[in-house]
Amino acid sequence: MPSSIPRPLVRLNQSFIFLFATAYVFFSHWTFLAVPLVAGLMGLILQFNPVMKTGKLFLKKSLHHYIPEDVDQQNFNQKIAVSLLAISLISHLLSIEWLAITAAVLVALASFIAILGFCVGCFVRFQWKQYQYRRSQHS
Repeated sequence: MPSSIPRPLVRLNQSFIFLFATAYVFFSHWTFLAVPLVAGLMGLILQFNPVMKTGKLFLKKSLHHYIPEDVDQQNFNQKIAVSLLAISLISHLLSIEWLAITAAVLVALASFIAILGFCVGCFVRFQWKQYQYRRSQHS
């Protein structure tokens, strides 16, 4: 597995999640949650994200010419997105619409903020790593 992912592919994946989660908020159809959920699960489980694989076909330069994004960090971010999409889909199927919409809004907001340049998942992971480090120093 590569140690980095080209930034355009990360941005494509973030945009894909944003568009589908936002579509769910406005149209409330379960497929808008299922599509990015399946793509995200494929990426995490099979290391084959169909959105990124398709996007790679349209890159003009070789992969190492793009700004790299850390694979471990992107997997962490993808786990957050997949979790929120799963919560949203399950809530929708159980007719708990307030929770379905809340989770969809959270994932859409996080992906939009990431597109703008601030990675919420990166901040959460950094804080978690800091907590683990501080806890290990007191043991």
